[in-house]
Amino acid sequence: MSLINFVVVGYGGMGKYHADALISNEKELLQVVGVYDIDRDRQVVADTFGHQVYSSFEAVLNDETVDAILIATPNDSHKELAIAALEAGKHVVCEKPVTMNVVELDEVLAVAEATGKVFMVHQNRRWDPDFLIIRRLFKEKPIGELFKIESRVQGANGIPGDWRHLEAHGGGMLLDWGVHLLDQLLWLIDSDIKHVYADLSYVLGDEVDDGFVAYITFENGVRAVVEVGTTNYTALPRWYVQGLEGSATIKDWAMNGEIIRATGRTDIAAPTPIQAGVGLTKTMAPPSEEATEQLEFPEPKAEYESFYRNFYNVVRKDAEPIVKNSEVRRVMKLIETIFEAGKVLV
Repeated sequence: MSLINFVVVGYGGMGKYHADALISNEKELLQVVGVYDIDRDRQVVADTFGHQVYSSFEAVLNDETVDAILIATPNDSHKELAIAALEAGKHVVCEKPVTMNVVELDEVLAVAEATGKVFMVHQNRRWDPDFLIIRRLFKEKPIGELFKIESRVQGANGIPGDWRHLEAHGGGMLLDWGVHLLDQLLWLIDSDIKHVYADLSYVLGDEVDDGFVAYITFENGVRAVVEVGTTNYTALPRWYVQGLEGSATIKDWAMNGEIIRATGRTDIAAPTPIQAGVGLTKTMAPPSEEATEQLEFPEPKAEYESFYRNFYNVVRKDAEPIVKNSEVRRVMKLIETIFEAGKVLV
């Protein structure tokens, strides 16, 4: 079948990454035939990298050789660009967050349905190795049923870039990293949400959140803590999960961490009390060597194809999308719930 011809709209950091890495990695299926950006400096960079530079977005839409458009612009422009592209007969890949809210997303999805064109959101963190390990722990249960999942990303560099500081452009960390972590969580746990509590941080003085922590309880009993921070000079682990027979920690993206499982042996002496500050404790004493064992991390291998290969197969072969729009909508709905829950504590 023929290649899918892409134009990248928005040649900033993510747009350039799509054009010069992600799409080019599937060169037997896809190709970038051009770039459009309103910024003159980015136009020059695109030209330097050998891309055709379109003079306007209308020129992109009017080019009948263009099959698909990648939208990598500030968040508030996603809806308008996506609808225009779909109505012009183009398939669309949109960077996250898909839109500013659920109402905007529903407008886009209605146009995609009416035009019969594919609209997919680039939720790329479903392919992260650390997430793939947690996914295997959740599904295969080597430490028993997971009942508590803590997912965090923390740094000390504040809110990045320029427009991400502005509410009008959809800035803030809940709409930035929060989209990734919540998408991973909801894709992992097949259960309705029972309760959501949240605390949004505004300590840096911006009009948007510089971090948040959300406490989510699912109907099946699983509890989760999802946290993003930009003022953390010492970071908590990327993942900490508890199962009925053990626990696991992934400290960082270098995959440092451990999995500890109970052996289940009954012929072991009870823990002896240890000195804890100025007191004694048996409850918090470490288990004996015979009581636990350390497991190797499972291989972080996805059993599903890459995002862009899947996009190609959805367009050309009517395959099932890995990132479904119903799942994207559920994430956006949860984000709105977290914003509302966070207002209680402001």
